[in-house]
Amino acid sequence: MVEKLPFGEGASINKPPLFCGLNYQFWKVRMKIFVESLDKRIWDAIENDPFIPTFEKDGSSIENPWSQWTDAENKKAKFGCIAKNIITSALNSDEFFRISQCASAKEMWDILEVTHEGTNDVKRARKHTLIQEYEMIRMLKGESIAEVQKRFTHIINHLMSLGKTFYKEELNIKILKCLDRSWQPKVTAIFESKDFTSLTTTSLFGKLREHELEMNKLNVQESEDKHVRNTALKAAKQKNKQDSSDESEGENLSLLSKKLSKFLKRNRNKESNKERYGNKKTSDFNSNNYTFFGCGELGNIKTHCPNK
Repeated sequence: MVEKLPFGEGASINKPPLFCGLNYQFWKVRMKIFVESLDKRIWDAIENDPFIPTFEKDGSSIENPWSQWTDAENKKAKFGCIAKNIITSALNSDEFFRISQCASAKEMWDILEVTHEGTNDVKRARKHTLIQEYEMIRMLKGESIAEVQKRFTHIINHLMSLGKTFYKEELNIKILKCLDRSWQPKVTAIFESKDFTSLTTTSLFGKLREHELEMNKLNVQESEDKHVRNTALKAAKQKNKQDSSDESEGENLSLLSKKLSKFLKRNRNKESNKERYGNKKTSDFNSNNYTFFGCGELGNIKTHCPNK
Protein backbone atom coordinates (compact mmCIF):
# COMPACT_ATOMS: atom_id res chain seq x y z
CA MET A 1 0.00 0.00 0.00
CA VAL A 2 2.88 2.36 0.82
CA GLU A 3 4.37 2.01 -2.68
CA LYS A 4 1.08 3.08 -4.30
CA LEU A 5 1.01 6.44 -2.51
CA PRO A 6 2.38 9.40 -4.53
CA PHE A 7 5.22 10.16 -2.07
CA GLY A 8 5.21 7.06 0.11
CA GLU A 9 3.99 6.98 3.69
CA GLY A 10 3.72 10.42 5.23
CA ALA A 11 2.17 12.17 2.20
CA SER A 12 -0.19 13.99 4.52
CA ILE A 13 -0.51 17.43 6.11
CA ASN A 14 -0.63 15.70 9.49
CA LYS A 15 2.42 13.45 9.09
CA PRO A 16 6.03 14.33 8.27
CA PRO A 17 7.24 13.08 4.85
CA LEU A 18 8.89 9.67 5.15
CA PHE A 19 12.58 9.42 4.22
CA CYS A 20 13.84 6.00 3.08
CA GLY A 21 17.35 7.01 2.07
CA LEU A 22 16.50 8.09 -1.50
CA ASN A 23 16.08 11.56 -3.00
CA TYR A 24 17.27 13.46 0.05
CA GLN A 25 16.95 16.87 -1.65
CA PHE A 26 13.25 16.28 -2.22
CA TRP A 27 12.68 15.13 1.35
CA LYS A 28 14.72 17.98 2.81
CA VAL A 29 12.59 20.68 1.16
CA ARG A 30 9.30 18.99 2.06
CA MET A 31 10.46 18.44 5.63
CA LYS A 32 11.26 22.12 6.10
CA ILE A 33 7.85 23.12 4.71
CA PHE A 34 6.11 20.66 7.02
CA VAL A 35 7.95 21.79 10.15
CA GLU A 36 7.45 25.50 9.45
CA SER A 37 3.74 24.88 8.91
CA LEU A 38 3.56 23.68 12.50
CA ASP A 39 5.67 26.42 14.08
CA LYS A 40 8.69 28.35 12.84
CA ARG A 41 10.24 28.04 16.30
CA ILE A 42 10.45 24.27 15.74
CA TRP A 43 12.43 24.83 12.54
CA ASP A 44 14.64 27.30 14.41
CA ALA A 45 15.41 24.52 16.91
CA ILE A 46 16.49 22.27 13.98
CA GLU A 47 18.48 24.87 12.11
CA ASN A 48 20.14 26.26 15.25
CA ASP A 49 20.87 24.71 18.59
CA PRO A 50 17.70 24.37 20.70
CA PHE A 51 17.18 26.77 23.58
CA ILE A 52 18.70 25.64 26.90
CA PRO A 53 18.59 27.98 29.90
CA THR A 54 22.05 28.83 31.24
CA PHE A 55 23.62 31.07 33.86
CA GLU A 56 26.97 32.77 34.08
CA LYS A 57 29.54 31.62 36.62
CA ASP A 58 33.16 32.71 36.75
CA GLY A 59 32.90 34.10 33.22
CA SER A 60 31.61 30.85 31.70
CA SER A 61 28.13 29.76 30.66
CA ILE A 62 26.74 26.84 32.62
CA GLU A 63 23.56 24.92 31.74
CA ASN A 64 20.82 25.52 34.25
CA PRO A 65 19.41 22.30 35.80
CA TRP A 66 16.04 21.31 34.37
CA SER A 67 14.40 21.47 37.78
CA GLN A 68 15.24 25.18 38.01
CA TRP A 69 13.74 26.17 34.64
CA THR A 70 10.91 28.66 34.67
CA ASP A 71 7.66 27.97 32.87
CA ALA A 72 8.65 30.35 30.06
CA GLU A 73 12.07 28.68 29.69
CA ASN A 74 10.50 25.22 29.78
CA LYS A 75 8.00 26.17 27.04
CA LYS A 76 10.75 27.65 24.85
CA ALA A 77 13.03 24.63 25.30
CA LYS A 78 10.18 22.28 24.44
CA PHE A 79 10.45 23.16 20.74
CA GLY A 80 13.76 21.26 20.57
CA CYS A 81 12.04 18.10 21.85
CA ILE A 82 9.22 18.50 19.34
CA ALA A 83 11.80 18.87 16.54
CA LYS A 84 13.54 15.65 17.58
CA ASN A 85 10.22 13.81 17.62
CA ILE A 86 9.30 15.04 14.12
CA ILE A 87 12.67 14.06 12.64
CA THR A 88 12.70 10.56 14.13
CA SER A 89 9.08 10.02 13.02
CA ALA A 90 10.04 10.86 9.42
CA LEU A 91 12.79 8.21 9.10
CA ASN A 92 12.75 4.51 8.33
CA SER A 93 14.66 2.13 10.60
CA ASP A 94 17.99 2.35 8.72
CA GLU A 95 18.04 6.14 8.77
CA PHE A 96 16.78 6.27 12.35
CA PHE A 97 19.77 4.30 13.69
CA ARG A 98 22.10 6.86 12.12
CA ILE A 99 20.86 9.59 14.45
CA SER A 100 19.34 7.67 17.38
CA GLN A 101 22.20 8.67 19.73
CA CYS A 102 22.14 12.40 18.87
CA ALA A 103 21.37 14.80 21.72
CA SER A 104 19.69 17.56 19.68
CA ALA A 105 17.57 18.03 16.58
CA LYS A 106 20.33 20.10 14.96
CA GLU A 107 22.83 17.27 15.41
CA MET A 108 20.36 14.84 13.82
CA TRP A 109 19.78 17.18 10.87
CA ASP A 110 23.50 17.78 10.31
CA ILE A 111 24.29 14.05 10.30
CA LEU A 112 21.59 13.36 7.71
CA GLU A 113 22.81 16.28 5.59
CA VAL A 114 26.46 15.19 5.62
CA THR A 115 25.50 11.55 4.97
CA HIS A 116 23.35 12.26 1.91
CA GLU A 117 24.83 15.52 0.59
CA GLY A 118 28.46 15.05 1.60
CA THR A 119 30.96 17.38 3.18
CA ASN A 120 31.64 20.92 2.02
CA ASP A 121 34.25 19.63 -0.41
CA VAL A 122 31.74 17.19 -1.90
CA LYS A 123 29.13 19.94 -2.15
CA ARG A 124 31.62 22.19 -3.89
CA ALA A 125 32.43 19.48 -6.44
CA ARG A 126 28.72 18.84 -7.06
CA LYS A 127 28.16 22.56 -7.44
CA HIS A 128 30.83 22.82 -10.15
CA THR A 129 29.36 19.82 -11.96
CA LEU A 130 25.86 21.33 -11.90
CA ILE A 131 27.19 24.70 -13.09
CA GLN A 132 28.75 22.94 -16.07
CA GLU A 133 25.43 21.19 -16.80
CA TYR A 134 23.70 24.57 -16.55
CA GLU A 135 26.11 26.13 -19.04
CA MET A 136 25.77 23.23 -21.51
CA ILE A 137 22.01 22.70 -21.30
CA ARG A 138 20.36 22.58 -24.74
CA MET A 139 16.97 21.56 -26.03
CA LEU A 140 17.18 17.97 -27.28
CA LYS A 141 15.73 16.81 -30.60
CA GLY A 142 12.03 16.03 -30.22
CA GLU A 143 11.95 17.38 -26.66
CA SER A 144 8.89 19.31 -25.48
CA ILE A 145 8.93 22.57 -23.52
CA ALA A 146 7.61 20.73 -20.45
CA GLU A 147 10.60 18.37 -20.58
CA VAL A 148 13.02 21.29 -21.00
CA GLN A 149 11.42 23.03 -18.02
CA LYS A 150 11.75 19.91 -15.90
CA ARG A 151 15.48 19.51 -16.64
CA PHE A 152 16.19 23.23 -16.28
CA THR A 153 14.30 23.59 -12.97
CA HIS A 154 15.97 20.49 -11.55
CA ILE A 155 19.44 21.92 -12.18
CA ILE A 156 18.55 25.41 -10.91
CA ASN A 157 16.95 24.14 -7.70
CA HIS A 158 19.98 21.95 -6.90
CA LEU A 159 22.35 24.85 -7.53
CA MET A 160 20.31 27.20 -5.35
CA SER A 161 20.30 24.63 -2.52
CA LEU A 162 24.11 24.61 -2.77
CA GLY A 163 24.28 28.40 -2.44
CA LYS A 164 24.30 29.50 -6.09
CA THR A 165 22.27 32.64 -6.80
CA PHE A 166 20.66 33.67 -10.10
CA TYR A 167 19.09 36.85 -11.43
CA LYS A 168 15.68 36.58 -13.06
CA GLU A 169 16.83 38.13 -16.35
CA GLU A 170 19.86 35.80 -16.45
CA LEU A 171 17.62 32.73 -16.18
CA ASN A 172 15.25 34.01 -18.88
CA ILE A 173 18.10 34.61 -21.32
CA LYS A 174 19.49 31.14 -20.63
CA ILE A 175 16.11 29.52 -21.27
CA LEU A 176 15.67 31.27 -24.62
CA LYS A 177 19.26 30.57 -25.69
CA CYS A 178 18.92 26.84 -25.08
CA LEU A 179 15.98 26.42 -27.51
CA ASP A 180 16.58 25.00 -30.98
CA ARG A 181 16.34 26.79 -34.35
CA SER A 182 12.62 26.11 -34.83
CA TRP A 183 11.89 28.43 -31.88
CA GLN A 184 13.89 31.35 -33.27
CA PRO A 185 10.89 33.50 -34.40
CA LYS A 186 9.24 33.17 -30.98
CA VAL A 187 12.53 33.82 -29.17
CA THR A 188 13.05 37.02 -31.17
CA ALA A 189 9.51 38.18 -30.39
CA ILE A 190 10.01 37.61 -26.65
CA PHE A 191 13.37 39.39 -26.64
CA GLU A 192 11.77 42.40 -28.30
CA SER A 193 8.81 42.49 -25.90
CA LYS A 194 8.73 45.22 -23.26
CA ASP A 195 8.02 42.90 -20.31
CA PHE A 196 10.88 40.47 -21.00
CA THR A 197 12.99 41.57 -18.03
CA SER A 198 10.03 41.40 -15.65
CA LEU A 199 8.96 37.86 -16.61
CA THR A 200 9.48 35.06 -14.10
CA THR A 201 10.83 31.74 -15.38
CA THR A 202 7.41 30.19 -14.77
CA SER A 203 5.68 32.88 -16.87
CA LEU A 204 8.28 32.50 -19.62
CA PHE A 205 7.80 28.74 -19.79
CA GLY A 206 4.04 29.36 -19.82
CA LYS A 207 4.37 31.57 -22.92
CA LEU A 208 6.55 28.95 -24.61
CA ARG A 209 4.11 26.16 -23.83
CA GLU A 210 1.22 28.24 -25.19
CA HIS A 211 3.16 28.75 -28.43
CA GLU A 212 3.98 25.05 -28.56
CA LEU A 213 0.29 24.13 -28.29
CA GLU A 214 -0.54 26.48 -31.17
CA MET A 215 2.24 25.01 -33.31
CA ASN A 216 1.10 21.46 -32.55
CA LYS A 217 -2.45 22.44 -33.49
CA LEU A 218 -1.25 23.84 -36.83
CA ASN A 219 0.87 20.74 -37.47
CA VAL A 220 -2.13 18.49 -36.85
CA GLN A 221 -4.28 20.59 -39.20
CA GLU A 222 -1.60 20.52 -41.91
CA SER A 223 -1.23 16.77 -41.49
CA GLU A 224 -4.97 16.27 -41.88
CA ASP A 225 -5.07 18.52 -44.97
CA LYS A 226 -2.15 16.62 -46.48
CA HIS A 227 -3.91 13.32 -45.80
CA VAL A 228 -7.06 14.61 -47.51
CA ARG A 229 -5.06 15.82 -50.53
CA ASN A 230 -3.21 12.50 -50.79
CA THR A 231 -6.48 10.59 -50.56
CA ALA A 232 -8.04 12.75 -53.29
CA LEU A 233 -4.96 12.39 -55.51
CA LYS A 234 -4.94 8.64 -55.02
CA ALA A 235 -8.63 8.45 -55.93
CA ALA A 236 -8.04 10.59 -59.05
CA LYS A 237 -5.15 8.38 -60.17
CA GLN A 238 -7.28 5.30 -59.60
CA LYS A 239 -10.10 6.84 -61.64
CA ASN A 240 -7.72 7.78 -64.48
CA LYS A 241 -6.30 4.29 -64.42
CA GLN A 242 -9.80 2.82 -64.57
CA ASP A 243 -10.78 5.14 -67.43
CA SER A 244 -7.61 4.23 -69.30
CA SER A 245 -8.34 0.55 -68.74
CA ASP A 246 -11.92 0.95 -70.00
CA GLU A 247 -10.69 2.84 -73.07
CA SER A 248 -8.13 0.13 -73.80
CA GLU A 249 -10.78 -2.54 -73.46
CA GLY A 250 -13.01 -0.58 -75.85
CA GLU A 251 -10.21 -0.34 -78.43
CA ASN A 252 -9.50 -4.06 -78.10
CA LEU A 253 -13.18 -4.86 -78.51
CA SER A 254 -13.43 -2.63 -81.60
CA LEU A 255 -10.36 -4.26 -83.14
CA LEU A 256 -11.73 -7.71 -82.38
CA SER A 257 -15.04 -6.75 -83.97
CA LYS A 258 -13.27 -5.57 -87.15
CA LYS A 259 -11.25 -8.81 -87.36
CA LEU A 260 -14.40 -10.84 -86.87
CA SER A 261 -16.15 -8.90 -89.64
CA LYS A 262 -13.24 -9.54 -92.02
CA PHE A 263 -13.22 -13.22 -91.09
CA LEU A 264 -16.94 -13.58 -91.72
CA LYS A 265 -16.61 -11.71 -95.05
CA ARG A 266 -13.85 -14.05 -96.23
CA ASN A 267 -15.95 -17.04 -95.29
CA ARG A 268 -18.89 -15.67 -97.24
CA ASN A 269 -16.65 -15.16 -100.32
CA LYS A 270 -15.38 -18.72 -100.08
CA GLU A 271 -18.92 -20.07 -99.90
CA SER A 272 -19.89 -17.98 -102.91
CA ASN A 273 -16.89 -19.21 -104.93
CA LYS A 274 -17.63 -22.75 -103.90
CA GLU A 275 -21.18 -22.45 -105.13
CA ARG A 276 -19.93 -20.93 -108.37
CA TYR A 277 -17.11 -23.31 -109.23
CA GLY A 278 -17.59 -26.17 -106.87
CA ASN A 279 -19.68 -28.36 -109.25
CA LYS A 280 -16.99 -28.42 -111.94
CA LYS A 281 -14.75 -31.47 -111.64
CA THR A 282 -11.13 -31.53 -112.61
CA SER A 283 -11.74 -34.57 -114.81
CA ASP A 284 -14.19 -32.55 -116.91
CA PHE A 285 -11.42 -30.20 -118.00
CA ASN A 286 -10.63 -30.57 -121.79
CA SER A 287 -7.58 -28.75 -123.15
CA ASN A 288 -8.94 -28.93 -126.68
CA ASN A 289 -11.43 -26.32 -125.81
CA TYR A 290 -8.71 -23.76 -124.92
CA THR A 291 -6.06 -21.86 -126.86
CA PHE A 292 -2.54 -21.77 -125.37
CA PHE A 293 -1.40 -18.21 -124.88
CA GLY A 294 2.21 -19.06 -125.77
CA CYS A 295 1.90 -20.40 -129.33
CA GLY A 296 -1.69 -19.47 -130.01
CA GLU A 297 -2.72 -22.97 -131.16
CA LEU A 298 -5.83 -24.75 -129.99
CA GLY A 299 -5.42 -27.69 -127.67
CA ASN A 300 -1.91 -26.90 -126.40
CA ILE A 301 -1.04 -26.46 -122.73
CA LYS A 302 2.16 -25.04 -121.42
CA THR A 303 3.77 -28.30 -120.36
CA HIS A 304 3.09 -30.08 -123.68
CA CYS A 305 3.64 -27.20 -126.10
CA PRO A 306 6.22 -28.22 -128.79
CA ASN A 307 7.10 -24.63 -129.42
CA LYS A 308 8.09 -23.90 -125.79
